[in-house]
Amino acid sequence: MYPEKAERRPDPEGCLTAAIRIPVRIVVLIVVVPVRLVWDALALCGGFLGRVLLRPLGRAFDWFHEHVLAPVGRGIARMAEAVATAAWWLCKAVFYWPWLGLWRYVVVPLAVHLIAAPAAWLYRTVLTPLGRGLARGTAWLYARLLAPLGRGARLALWAVLVWPWAALWRYVVVPLASGAYRYVLTPLGHGLAWIGRGLVWLGKGIAAGLMWLGKVLVVIPAVFLYRWVLAPVGRVLAVIGREIGDALAVAWRVAGYLSLAVGRALKWLVWNLVGRPLRWFYRDVCTPVGHVVRDALWRPAKQAAVETGRAVRAALASARETVRRARRDAWHALVGGERQPEPVNAIRGQARNLGGAAPQQTLPGMVAEAEISLHKRG
Repeated sequence: MYPEKAERRPDPEGCLTAAIRIPVRIVVLIVVVPVRLVWDALALCGGFLGRVLLRPLGRAFDWFHEHVLAPVGRGIARMAEAVATAAWWLCKAVFYWPWLGLWRYVVVPLAVHLIAAPAAWLYRTVLTPLGRGLARGTAWLYARLLAPLGRGARLALWAVLVWPWAALWRYVVVPLASGAYRYVLTPLGHGLAWIGRGLVWLGKGIAAGLMWLGKVLVVIPAVFLYRWVLAPVGRVLAVIGREIGDALAVAWRVAGYLSLAVGRALKWLVWNLVGRPLRWFYRDVCTPVGHVVRDALWRPAKQAAVETGRAVRAALASARETVRRARRDAWHALVGGERQPEPVNAIRGQARNLGGAAPQQTLPGMVAEAEISLHKRG
């Protein structure tokens, strides 16, 4: 909520600027202060919501996406890939492989054996010998009939087949084309060029007139309007816009200071109305009561519970030992067997041997006593 620092620049000179600045700044300050207060409140609430609600929701969504959506999506993708692969193989099995087999094993063999092979045989055994025979017959006809006719026959053929078309081209087509170009197309082209030049000069004159008319009707009024109306109004609007920008910057900084002061006042008020009483209640009421409860109730109760637990564990251990001995005595009474020696309290002045299995040397006047372990003594 701290106000931003802006670079200051020298204020423009002029009475118009001074006359515009103060009212604009007052109006902008009145408008901007509530906006800045609302903005700071929204920013504070947004930060609180982000820390308390949005970030946990984001982490929960990340966890849900990582552990639920992503595995489900990968499973669906793999299933879709498997379905697509199966569909692709099914389409190939239905629409590709049958036609491929039909083309490779039915159409191509039939075409090769029924069309290509007979055509090759026909070309090789019929058409080639026939063409060679026609060529040889034509050569023989030319050598036996046309060649002996000589120059007169060739001239006759040229007069019948070539000369009429050459004469038609040289004496009819070419003179007609030259006359049409010289006496029709050339004058027509010159006339069209003269008409085009006239149209160009006419267009230039019309364009010059329109340009003069546009200059008189459009350019001169536009220059007058820009020089004596728009430029002054633009300068005034520029000054107003600059002053509005400066006023917005100053009002935003002032609103920041006011928002900071209001926030500190609200913080002081909430602390003195809520925080300080809660701290006093916790420090002067809850803490002593908690200490009293801890020292007078909790610790004695805890100690009593510990002692009770120990007594219960000792009683349970004694009961288990008693039951074990009773079970062992009952087993020996029913089944029989060597009776284990019971521990006997030694009489003062008696000696002890190890296990009592064999007599050992003792001091004179002392009776041996059985050695019983501490585990068997219980």
